[in-house]
Amino acid sequence: MKCNAETGKSKRPFHMKYSFLEPIHKLFILAILLCGWSLTTGYAAGKDEGGLHTVYHVYTNGTYVGMIEDKDKLDQLKEAKIKEVAADFGNLPLTIGTELSIVPEKVFTVGTEEEAVLDKLDDMLVVQSEAVGVQIGDEIAFYVKSKEAYDEVLRQLKLQSVTEEELAEFEARTSTEQPIPPLKENETRISEIVFSSDVQPVDGLADPEDVLSVNKALKLLNKGTLEEKKYKVQSGDVLGSIAVAHDLSTNDLMHLNPSMNEDTLLHIGDELNVTVLEPFVTVEVHYEAKQLEPIAFKKVTEEDNTAFKGEDRVKQQGADGKKMVTRLIRKQNGTVVGSSITEEHVLEEPVDEVTVVGTKIIPSRGTGEFIWPTVGGYVSSQRGYRWGRVHEGIDIARPSSRDILAADNGVVTDVGYHSTYGNRIVITHNNGYETLYAHLSSIDVKVGQTVPQGSKIGVMGSTGRSTGMHLHFEVFKSGSNINPLSVLE
Repeated sequence: MKCNAETGKSKRPFHMKYSFLEPIHKLFILAILLCGWSLTTGYAAGKDEGGLHTVYHVYTNGTYVGMIEDKDKLDQLKEAKIKEVAADFGNLPLTIGTELSIVPEKVFTVGTEEEAVLDKLDDMLVVQSEAVGVQIGDEIAFYVKSKEAYDEVLRQLKLQSVTEEELAEFEARTSTEQPIPPLKENETRISEIVFSSDVQPVDGLADPEDVLSVNKALKLLNKGTLEEKKYKVQSGDVLGSIAVAHDLSTNDLMHLNPSMNEDTLLHIGDELNVTVLEPFVTVEVHYEAKQLEPIAFKKVTEEDNTAFKGEDRVKQQGADGKKMVTRLIRKQNGTVVGSSITEEHVLEEPVDEVTVVGTKIIPSRGTGEFIWPTVGGYVSSQRGYRWGRVHEGIDIARPSSRDILAADNGVVTDVGYHSTYGNRIVITHNNGYETLYAHLSSIDVKVGQTVPQGSKIGVMGSTGRSTGMHLHFEVFKSGSNINPLSVLE
């Protein structure tokens, strides 16, 4: 007997004449109407009014697992799995992380192996926690419990570079739509806090063991690892061999173990840190600072060909200017890594320091015409015999100034103290003449120095064998002592 797909009625091949066959006929009709009928709606277990049973086909991650009769048992299994994990991770929002699909079906007869299916599901179901992944760049580095925990991790990371007050002020200032007030003089404030990599929260599921506390998450961000690898020193180890074995340089190894140096004596059993820490994220804080800064004056020179070389004088004193400067200062993990000027206003221009430099060459050869070696004064003692011996020069006393002057151009050939002459200077004029200046209180020139006629070479005094303040002055020509008055103007 076949079903008519359009009408749902059967075609009888012969006519039934006997009335006792009518009930059988009706049963056949009912069976034909129900032929191939299955329903995919409804969730009630057991029979319905038509005598049909509801069963449930279970899929995990798209793969068929089996059929169960009582959906409540699956719910109980899930609750038991979560309760088991909650004993250790009760503070986390736990859920079944395995993807489950349940498809109900109406059937006449039930022939399931429900217990076997539930046992199979017990092994397949994975308990996970609703969590927030911390995505750094394109990858999730770790998970924390919630968005609030994520925000706290980043907050604590920022507080390693700024103070609570600075962070609070920055967040209050940047959270409003009001215009940011201009910087005041000598004011410094945070303009931006950025991370070296893009950091974003991502909702997801994670194994409870992988959900980190705020403190552990912060440690991982700073160090790039939660466990620093240790190495125990063995017989025959030296710093170099340990470093090579762990792909480190000796300097790297000593940096990881600050108490060590190249001369450290290793002992068997010593523990060394061999983990190079590379932070997942570095914090860069941008500050803007406004302050008054000096503009350094320039030093310029002007040449004067009428003044001898070495005769320099300051024509104009220098003075710094003033400018108001706004700078952008960048710090990474508390260390300044850059600074640039973003705005600058000159308030007062600097004044150059001007120095006049003499360029006239000092002649080392005398003119042969001598000038008076003091500023005024008179000859208090002539050249000649005095007190039973020859006085080989003249004495000049009572000048209007105590400056001693070079009588002609020349080169200093001798300076120093003499028992008779006291402090004395000898100048060779490179033309056969030589002059001597004695009893000075101080000397202003040195051997080898070229001096022009009339330049100051010392100060009058009374050193050596002297009876009072005066200048003893001698002149030599071709090595012979002559009377100074014969050549003085």
